[in-house]
Amino acid sequence: MPYTPSGFFCDRLIRERERRDGEGSLNKPLRFNGQDYNTLRQEFLQRKTLFEDETFPATVESLGFKELGHKSNKVKNIVWKRPKEICENPQFIVGGASRTDICQGDLGDCWLLAAIACLTLNEKLLYRVVPPDQSFSEGYGGIFHFQFWRYGDWVDVIIDDRIPTFNNQLVFTKSAERNEFWSALLEKAYAKLHGSYEALKGGNTTEAMEDFTGGVTEFYEMKEAPKELYKIMKKALERGSLMGCSIDSLVPARFETRTVTGLVKGHAYSVTAVEECRPSQHKESKVRLVRLRNPWGQVEWNGPWSDNSKEWATLSKAEKEKLQHQSAEDGEFWMSFEDFKKNYTKIEICNLTPDALEDDKIHKWTVSVNEGRWVRGCSAGGCRNYPDTFWTNPQYRLRLLEEDDDPEDNEVACTFVVALMQKNRRKERKMGANLFTIGFAIYEVSTSMHGNKQHMQKDFFLFNSSKARCKSYINLREVTQRFRLSPGEYVIVPSTYEPHQEGEFILRVFSEKKNTSEEIENRIEADHPVPAPASAGEESEEDQQFRTIFQEIGGEVSDMEITANELRNVLNRVITKRKSSLIVLTMSPQMDGTGRLNLQEFRHLWNKIKQWQGIFKHYNTDQSGINSYEMRNAVNDAGFRLNNQLYDIITMRYANESMNIDFDSFISCLVRLEAMFSKSEWITINHYVPEDDIQ
Repeated sequence: MPYTPSGFFCDRLIRERERRDGEGSLNKPLRFNGQDYNTLRQEFLQRKTLFEDETFPATVESLGFKELGHKSNKVKNIVWKRPKEICENPQFIVGGASRTDICQGDLGDCWLLAAIACLTLNEKLLYRVVPPDQSFSEGYGGIFHFQFWRYGDWVDVIIDDRIPTFNNQLVFTKSAERNEFWSALLEKAYAKLHGSYEALKGGNTTEAMEDFTGGVTEFYEMKEAPKELYKIMKKALERGSLMGCSIDSLVPARFETRTVTGLVKGHAYSVTAVEECRPSQHKESKVRLVRLRNPWGQVEWNGPWSDNSKEWATLSKAEKEKLQHQSAEDGEFWMSFEDFKKNYTKIEICNLTPDALEDDKIHKWTVSVNEGRWVRGCSAGGCRNYPDTFWTNPQYRLRLLEEDDDPEDNEVACTFVVALMQKNRRKERKMGANLFTIGFAIYEVSTSMHGNKQHMQKDFFLFNSSKARCKSYINLREVTQRFRLSPGEYVIVPSTYEPHQEGEFILRVFSEKKNTSEEIENRIEADHPVPAPASAGEESEEDQQFRTIFQEIGGEVSDMEITANELRNVLNRVITKRKSSLIVLTMSPQMDGTGRLNLQEFRHLWNKIKQWQGIFKHYNTDQSGINSYEMRNAVNDAGFRLNNQLYDIITMRYANESMNIDFDSFISCLVRLEAMFSKSEWITINHYVPEDDIQ
């Protein structure tokens, strides 16, 4: 088994997430902030006091950091109140949770509310996120909890029921029923998950859809939508998929502006039904309809098939009842499928599993999940436009092992979906973080390289074009696309568009048949040739010089050995162009416990240093040091094979602000590596001589 240096550069240790058996599943969600709902609830019931959440307090910090921060006038008159202080007889859910329970307040989170409205269409999904056995009467302790899917795990988020109000009215999300509070409390729990209410401003409906289901989302641009889009939408709803849509606003300043038809640009809508009807004047054909909902709870489409349009008069009473038609200013309306395609720009479908929606057959999909990170100067190589660094990005080997059961056009292929999601960017907004522009490319691995688990080098990408890739790099939390490729081995390279952008991500691969995907990790090992014994022939001038000095310091005994301090003196006397820097070495005891080096051991160390000097000169092309991305190659040339985590640590430990590694740091790093892999002598160099001093 290869040696793994667990204590390597202890000041920069990176801890892998430890997962206990079953934790993070729906049945055993992780405890967000370490809070356990049952324990806390019981504690406060016994105290006969109401829970106050110290991890998300009723303060400005929980509201926001800029527009809802300390300097904002908007927060001055906000008062946090519990539902029992707002109205009489508050209820968690009144008459069942429905899409009319969600009305947007003074927060730009229509994307979230559109997803919640979709969630109410599937009771099983809803009660995964919103545990129903909560109330303001029996067992009430001022504590509630909700569950969300978060980067591969389900987490249980606990809140108290203090909600922001203004003039005794809820500031943010509210229900059409004044005494119903499940939607307001759900919004608060989601705000806590991301750090504040303001962190929820602006987003994409798919983000919340996936956080409610753990599903995977696919986008369709209306201009490029498949011919069977109506069928796809209908089957998606039948399978419990969540669906949203929007109208792009080309002018950012005109977001959420109403059109003459009553639709709103730059605004998220929920798709709540897809049906067909047969008007009396269309006896031979049916009319396809789509039902949508505006999270505002008002402002509706006023064209054909709107609430009070003449088209409804052509339907029988039974048809109207089937479509649940009603004239009410509740934000929900019907429109024809043709008008839907004309007016909306894109539609997003969050599939609980990415079933092939074009097919009547329900498929079981397998999924593999990989977590990774881009580290500036080491593994944040940017897209293919940057060939010098692209190859340093994390790489994942995908093995498609079985072809689909129902091949198209007799083509043997495997259908799979790749979903690349960047992590924590919303939560880090208060620190200035924005979404990166992300994407991925897929490369085919030749048969001769099957089973090779080594990180693909620069030349591989220079001489091989991608087999498939995402349509475009885009600044969304997740980029998703469906592919069909022949069975075989592939390499997926996820990246940001530009290099040097540091962040974490999760890469999911779904496929109809068996697949495996794993990060390509080099085997940790080192080349350690045994030093050649001293030649019996004539000694070189350098050998004679070393021996003379050793005799002076180490004595005339045949097994001359020197201590660390004596070694420093030897090196200083040998180096003819010595400047101000000195070597300072510390040595742990040898196998025999002497803590000394003999002449042969010292010669081996000195030759290594001269070899490393040559490597440094090779990569130091612009005299500014070794570029941190090239450090991988330099370390490899020195005989060390490391994994991605160790390369990341080396960069963080030794690279300067310009992401370059100077000679001192390069030698120091290699000596540490040499020491780690050595079976006898452990040497640590704290400071080394300048490059010019090595002769």
